[in-house]
Amino acid sequence: MLGYIGAAFLGWSLGANDSANTFGTAVGARMISARLAVVLIAVFVIIGATMQGAAGVETIHQLSHQTSLTAVVSSFSAALTVTLMTILKLPVSTSQAVVGAILGVGLAAKSDVAWQKLIKIVACWIGTPIGAILFSFVIYYVLRTAIRLWRPSIFVYDPFMRWALIICGCYSAYALGANNVANVTAVFAGDIGVQTATILGGVCIAGGALTFGHTVMRTVGKGVVKLDAFSALVCVLSLALTVHVYAMVGVPVSTSQGIIGAVLGIGFIKGLQTVNGRMLRRVCLGWLATPFVAAGIGTLIFTLSRVELRP
Repeated sequence: MLGYIGAAFLGWSLGANDSANTFGTAVGARMISARLAVVLIAVFVIIGATMQGAAGVETIHQLSHQTSLTAVVSSFSAALTVTLMTILKLPVSTSQAVVGAILGVGLAAKSDVAWQKLIKIVACWIGTPIGAILFSFVIYYVLRTAIRLWRPSIFVYDPFMRWALIICGCYSAYALGANNVANVTAVFAGDIGVQTATILGGVCIAGGALTFGHTVMRTVGKGVVKLDAFSALVCVLSLALTVHVYAMVGVPVSTSQGIIGAVLGIGFIKGLQTVNGRMLRRVCLGWLATPFVAAGIGTLIFTLSRVELRP
């Protein structure tokens, strides 16, 4: 039961932090309300987790041999790390927190670590923002060309952009559930089964989105680059495609890195002067610190859990 509480805590933390990435740019562009956004996120996260979350669950589950104790410690350590970053209102990588915690606890417990899978995961972390930048370049110029050929009036353009943002945001939430549910319950997949793990993980992520998902949205939507509705659409679609690709590969990646990469792509197109360098440095610092903080917390908690108190 303690282990499931830890997983629920981690899922809530993930939903509270990473859900902002799916609709944050749309909310920042004032094309959709935060209240409607979190409801849509909750629904489509659960759908994505149950339909395509199994591959990522199996990848994380095979990263390190997990006993009941190490699974509990890993979940709580990752959740504490993500919650800390959420309080600081920084979009961070839940995937990095989970893998860092698993690695720290695994090394402390002297468990075997699947280093080849770890290298594959780290390579995908590096590829996530780069892929999102490339997607944003392609999508930006393709959509801009299509709209110039279409030449809609403002009375047609504004409703079109709003509905396009809603649809792409739902797709992005689906990809979030499919890719990131592994971070929540993969360590317990051996006990409860992969399919059950995806369902429970999806529900926990949805709960975090509903209760606390609006806090990071302003950072994502306006903190790095100021976005109009068109740029917001490009970013959300770039994020969704990037994360969905990795969901099919079976590697949980950071939606935070995906959305920041997409936003940076827009910044490169519009000019580097539009990029908030100070905010970008803070976000990157959070990314670099996350796996090490999670590993440190996991090692500390596991070590303390093994201490025998004698009178």
